[in-house]
Amino acid sequence: MIKTTEHIDYYLIGISNHPTPVWNSEVLQLIKESSVFSGGKRHYELVQSYLPKNHRWIEISGKMDALIEQYKTVDVSIVVFASGDPFFYGFGNTLQRLLPNGQLKAFPYFNSIQLLCHKTQTNYNVLKSISVHGRDWSALDEALINRNELIGVLTDDKKTPAVIAKRMLQYGFDNYSITIGESLDGDDERIEQLDISTCSIKIHHRLNCVLLKRIRSKEKLFGIPDAAFIPLENRANMITKMPIRLSTINALALQDQRVFWDIGSCTGSVAIEAKQHFPHINAIAFEKRTECRTIIQQNTERLGTPGIEIVIDDFFNINLKNYPRPDVVFIGGHGGRLKELIQTVYQLNPEVRFVTNAVRESSSIVFISVLTKLKYTISTNTIQLNEHNTISIHIAEK
Repeated sequence: MIKTTEHIDYYLIGISNHPTPVWNSEVLQLIKESSVFSGGKRHYELVQSYLPKNHRWIEISGKMDALIEQYKTVDVSIVVFASGDPFFYGFGNTLQRLLPNGQLKAFPYFNSIQLLCHKTQTNYNVLKSISVHGRDWSALDEALINRNELIGVLTDDKKTPAVIAKRMLQYGFDNYSITIGESLDGDDERIEQLDISTCSIKIHHRLNCVLLKRIRSKEKLFGIPDAAFIPLENRANMITKMPIRLSTINALALQDQRVFWDIGSCTGSVAIEAKQHFPHINAIAFEKRTECRTIIQQNTERLGTPGIEIVIDDFFNINLKNYPRPDVVFIGGHGGRLKELIQTVYQLNPEVRFVTNAVRESSSIVFISVLTKLKYTISTNTIQLNEHNTISIHIAEK
C-alpha cells in the first residue's frame, strides 16, 4: 500500500470518459493493493478490467444514507472513482459533508468544464462555474443577472442545453453564444458552438456540459424606470416609484441575507429591483390579485430577472411553512390587517427584518407600535416625490 504518515479512509480517483484510463504509478499501485472500490455504474464499466480479481464494488446510486452505512461496515481504505475532479461539484464534497471526520486523499483529473475550455482554447481566467445538475436554476439565474462574461454549466437529463437555452431566451439573455461539449474524452466526443436560439431546438448527448460566452453587453440600469413595468390595468400609478423603490432596496439591506419576501407585490417592482441588485437572494412575491401572476411574470421576463417565485393567494390563507423562512420582509400591502401580518411573519422568524412604505399615518402607528412591543428598533425616512403624498419608509430591525 502507498506509504503515508496517516490512515486514509477514502482515496478519491478522478477519471475521464476515455475508454482507456491513464493513471500515474502511484494510482496504479494503490489500485493493485486495494480490495474495496466504489463509484457509479458508468465508472465501473470504465475501470472494472483494471481492478484486482477478488475485489468488492460498492455502487454509488444516489441513495447517500444507505451508501454511507455500507461504507461504515468496511474496515479498510476504500478507493472511490469519480468523474473529473472529486471536489468540483463532486463526490468528495458529499463525503466531507456526510463523514466530516473521514480522512480523504484525492488524485483529481480535469473537470468537464476545464476540459471544454482546453479543447476550445478558451481563456477561462474569468470563468464562473455553476451546476444545475440535480439542482434548481438559482446559480445560473444569478450568473446571468450579474452579466458574467463566461459561464460554465454542468447540466443533467432535465436541464439540457436546449432547456437552458429556452430559459435564457425567455428572460432575454440572447447575448451569449453556447458551446456544448458532448461525451468529452469519449469515443463519441463532439463539440459545437451555437447561438442560443438554434440550441433551443437541438438534442444533445446526455453527457454534456456547456460554456456560455457573452458576445455583447446587456444594459443593466441602476433603478428601473417605472414605464418599463407592465402596470395593473387601469391602475398605472399603483407601483412603487423608482426613487422610492431604490430607497426601499437600501432599507432592506439584503447583501448578507438569503430569503426575501415581497408581500403585496402587485406588479413585482420591488422584488424585481431587489433581485437585480442582489441576485443571490431567494425572492418570493406574494400577491392576492389573480391577474398579477401574469403581470409579475411578464415583468420578470421583459426585465431579465429570472428566479422570482410568484405566489398568488390571500397571504393569510397560505401555509407559510411550505416556503423558506424569510430573513427580510417588505410589506407592500396588507389589506387592513397589518398587525396580524406582522405577527404571522414574526412567528416564523423572530429575528426577521421588516420594511414598509406607509402613506397613511394609521399604518405608521400600527407598524411602529406592534414592532416596538416586539423589541424591535424602528428607524424612519420620509420622502415626497413631486406632487405625490409623503412616503414614510419604516425599518424594523433587531
